[in-house]
Parts: sequence; structure tokens; C-alpha cells
Amino acid sequence: MSIQIDWQVFTPISLVGGLILGVATVILLLGIGRIAGISGIASSLLQPKKVELWQVLFILGLIISPLLYQLFATLPAMEVTDSLPLLIAAGLIVGFGTRLGSGCTSGHGICGNARLSPRSMVATVTFIGFGILTVYIGRQLLGVL
Repeated sequence: MSIQIDWQVFTPISLVGGLILGVATVILLLGIGRIAGISGIASSLLQPKKVELWQVLFILGLIISPLLYQLFATLPAMEVTDSLPLLIAAGLIVGFGTRLGSGCTSGHGICGNARLSPRSMVATVTFIGFGILTVYIGRQLLGVL
């Protein structure tokens, strides 16, 4: 997969976004005792009996944030050059890994590591390790990424 980001227009605003995400994560954990794992929140939305207002608002916040950002600044240029079938296959593999690992990178990487969860630390190292391995195989051995 090839995603190009124009780093010449990158600004430290991502630091502000990270701080907001961190504060939201702490509020969610301390306020109602829930983890801000996107895969868990999104899967709950697919089960109508389990949907809670905070879950809907969290997902809406993820969707609305870049729209609000572009009112004040230009979004960084991004170009996706890979085929739709490859992107769908990659998404399904990530979804499978999320189920297999009992959580996603946000749930384990942000929330679990912050709570010093050994399971989350192992999961995060595994995510990163397989990401590195995938890029190495794709670029160096197969020449497709």
C-alpha cells in the first residue's frame, strides 16, 4: 500500500490532536471506566442492543474532527495509489488480527500501555513487529509496497 504524505506542510498541530485524544481517553476511563478502543466501540455500534450514546459521540468526533480542522487549515495532501481489492483485503486482515488480539492498536497501544497492562504491551510489540515484517516482505522481497 502506498500512502504519500506531504511532510513539507506538516505542522505540530498533531501534538494538539494527541493531547486531545489522551485527555478524552482519560476522561472515558476515569468517568465511566471504559477503554477507548476503536474496534470495540465500532463493533458495539453494529450490535444495536449494546449501543450507548458515548460510543456514537466518540465515532462522530473521529469523523467530524478533520472537517473542523479544515475550517482553519488545509489538510495535508494524501494520495492512495493502491487498488481497492488490496485495501479491502488489508482491512479484513487487520480486522482478523484485532479479533485475534482481543483489541486494536488504540485499545492496547494507547489505553492498555498507559495502564501498564502486560497483555497490551505484548500486543503492541506484536502489532509493530508484524507491521515492520509486512513492510519488509512487501518492499524488499516482493516489491509490491
